[in-house]
Amino acid sequence: MSKSSLPVLRLAKGAERRIKLGHLWIYSNEVDTAATPLRPFTPGQLVNVESHQGRPLGSAYLNPHSLICARLYSRQAHHPLDGDLLRRRLQHALSLREDLYPAAYYRACFAESDFIPGLVIDRFGDYLSVQISTAGLEHYKALLLQIVVDQFKPRGVILRNDAPIRELEQLPLYSEVVYGEIPEVVVVEENGARFNISLHHGQKTGWFYDHRDNRARLQQLCHGKRVLDVFSYLGAWGIEALLAGARELYSVDSSAPALAQLRANTIINQVETRAVEKSGDAFEVLQALVEEKQRFDIVIVDPPAFVKRRKDLAQGLHAYQRINHLALQLLAHQGLLVTASCSQHVEAAVLLGEVRQAAKHLPLRLQVIAQGHQAADHPVHPAMPETDYLKCFICRVIRE
Repeated sequence: MSKSSLPVLRLAKGAERRIKLGHLWIYSNEVDTAATPLRPFTPGQLVNVESHQGRPLGSAYLNPHSLICARLYSRQAHHPLDGDLLRRRLQHALSLREDLYPAAYYRACFAESDFIPGLVIDRFGDYLSVQISTAGLEHYKALLLQIVVDQFKPRGVILRNDAPIRELEQLPLYSEVVYGEIPEVVVVEENGARFNISLHHGQKTGWFYDHRDNRARLQQLCHGKRVLDVFSYLGAWGIEALLAGARELYSVDSSAPALAQLRANTIINQVETRAVEKSGDAFEVLQALVEEKQRFDIVIVDPPAFVKRRKDLAQGLHAYQRINHLALQLLAHQGLLVTASCSQHVEAAVLLGEVRQAAKHLPLRLQVIAQGHQAADHPVHPAMPETDYLKCFICRVIRE
């Protein structure tokens, strides 16, 4: 594609300010639709983005049907989306992870933060789980996958294109092994623990690397402690705590298959004699534990996103407050609450505010002893607060 061949997308007056500061998203209401109507464009089409005055801002792929109608992939005007660009971006992404981690278990590409909007790659040793969430990249899927194979030299690649976010781009949902073979069970190594997971059926891309550093921090605090892990999934928090010397783990999750895999992971790590699993709704299980007057030294509350859309904020914040209120009642004197949120729309100060409200009418005092963040293989784009999504607090409870 020649550099002169990209059609123009003209922005409305003043809409370029955020883009000039480095943001990569353009919303449909920021387009000058009188000058460049969205209707004639096709999903995934490449465009040259211009300010209202006609100044070039960069190149993007566009979807006229999405609220985020364009995503910049280059600050250069009329820049083709080609193999050279994708290869260079992936090389830069991989070099960061190889500097950070001695073993090949990490998020290898984090979309906008690695300057490839819509692409997530998680690496599990010799296997890759890839997710494409934009129509623009979907057009380049074959080229992108060839570059991924050349770059990483994996034994297998699975496309986990079954995330609901693709529906916002009017893309089909599917999961498919596109290179080599993906075994039913793949091993993850993290913080001295080993986990068997499924890349075919696991949540998202199969694993949540983003809490790696927060789990490592907790390992320093859990020797001899009784631990309650709520929303435990496959046991990353709890099993790593047991390996660091926790005396007992009580895991809660609504998914019986996830708890069965958690049990298998306790056996792999030879900690099964100190682990108990409970299947059920987290709120109901915690309420029952409160009524039983149970006490734990550490309670971990790491739920799925309670606020997936901004319009759900009030309801989601109430859920964060409720679950933390229950968790605080279960903590022993000088116990630790580990509370987290992966909701993009919930800022760290807001989450801490909900924890404070949860403690307001309880006979205890709180001390924040640590504040966590997403791991470095989930870098933050400094102009995009949307990429700074993970919050984690470790709070010490002093009972009156």
